[in-house]
Amino acid sequence: MSPKARQEIDFSVFLFHHLAKSWHKSVPETYQILADTDILDSYIIGCYESLHTLGTEYLIDDITGFVRDKGVVV
Repeated sequence: MSPKARQEIDFSVFLFHHLAKSWHKSVPETYQILADTDILDSYIIGCYESLHTLGTEYLIDDITGFVRDKGVVV
């Protein structure tokens, strides 16, 4: 596994845990929401270079809004 791929995975797991806490869901439920809406691949991993420099609260708000825009209630 490349170092960049490992960083993307670590960042994604970090977000799963923080989003799960914010949404009052389990980590697997949170992962499933992000995977089903393609936010995981297209946004979190696709925009890793920009996103990993942002603060946790901003990321939670941003991704929560994005999930809601996709029609998911969290």
